[in-house]
Amino acid sequence: MNPSEFFGELYISFWIPTAVLAAALVIKLPSIIKLWMDPLLRAVGGLLLLACCVFVFAAPPAIAWTNRVTGVANIAAPWVYSLITAFCASCLLLIIAWRNGLSDRSASTRRATRWVVAVYSGVIIALWVLFALADVRVERVRDLDTYYATTPFMREEIVLYLLAHTVACLITSRLIWNWVRTGGLDAWLRGGLQCLGAGYVMNLLYDGAKLTAVLARWTGHDLDWLSTDVAPPVACLSAILIAVGFILPHAGQYLHGRWRVRLGHWNLRPLYLLMRTVTGTGVPVTLRATAELRLTHRETFIRDALLQLAPHIDEDVHRRAYDAALGLGFEPGRAKALASAVTIQDAVHAKERAGEDERSAPAGSPNTMELVQDIEGVSRALGDTDDIKAVRTHAAAEEESVPAHE
Repeated sequence: MNPSEFFGELYISFWIPTAVLAAALVIKLPSIIKLWMDPLLRAVGGLLLLACCVFVFAAPPAIAWTNRVTGVANIAAPWVYSLITAFCASCLLLIIAWRNGLSDRSASTRRATRWVVAVYSGVIIALWVLFALADVRVERVRDLDTYYATTPFMREEIVLYLLAHTVACLITSRLIWNWVRTGGLDAWLRGGLQCLGAGYVMNLLYDGAKLTAVLARWTGHDLDWLSTDVAPPVACLSAILIAVGFILPHAGQYLHGRWRVRLGHWNLRPLYLLMRTVTGTGVPVTLRATAELRLTHRETFIRDALLQLAPHIDEDVHRRAYDAALGLGFEPGRAKALASAVTIQDAVHAKERAGEDERSAPAGSPNTMELVQDIEGVSRALGDTDDIKAVRTHAAAEEESVPAHE
């Protein structure tokens, strides 16, 4: 199998990256509309929209349709080239917004923005002028770049759009990879940047394949398969990576947040069940309540129930349990949670023995303030019965070893 046949088997439908890019745009659209004055979000929206348009109009059926509707052979070429060039400009505008931020209104920022808009607008105008001057009467749907690589004016047009694309991708990919190497990034943001960086590197591979095929035509060689069989799937993979790069931080952080809420609700279950024995009731079930609201209700219920236990909380029990947990080798945070769990269990038993005639302590009682600081940690400690048993045993042994004073 020769290279042309091999890469021909790797065909990827243009509608796949179009769908992924459209999904990324839909996910970002609410933020773009809400924060329209943010130049970064506007640049992201423009980039995704133009990338979608590129793949819609670069698909062979769309190219043939454009030529047929306008009645001008190969007019789809400058149209697609213009979309690609506008995409390049949006990449550079995105870089300017990333580097300078929303608050930067300096003269250098405005000058850089005007420079990008002016240069790439000039490139688009030049593309249409060169097309008007070129003789491109033979319609080529799939191999126009190589077929007209030696045609006057069309050859300059092809090289112009490829160079404009290459420069923009080089600048964008360099900044993105520099950003990836900085510290303090969220894992989801870092993953998204890595996908973006890989996507722009693949864009450079697309440019390399196209330029190599064109240069081969100039020297009398035939490497058309690089342009017709290698470049299209590379462009599709690049678009998918870029779309995933924009989707991953947003979707990942959202899913991570949802997972943390549900995990927090589950982690509070042991303490919640214990507090139900104090109040005799639980949180009313609300079918339409969000996960965040259910978590808030459970936290509020637990804190209110702990206030009812305030008269029965023994600070000496908490101190001995804490010292015992430290003596067993637990780190201070874990030792504090285990000590609070032991103290709450003893308070529940003391309340059951004393009956229900005591009044609840007022909110903010000194006995409960420390216990309610980390109810999730205390709840997790309640689920570790072996650790609680070890703390109780060690605390009891320590208490017996201390001689009684008159």
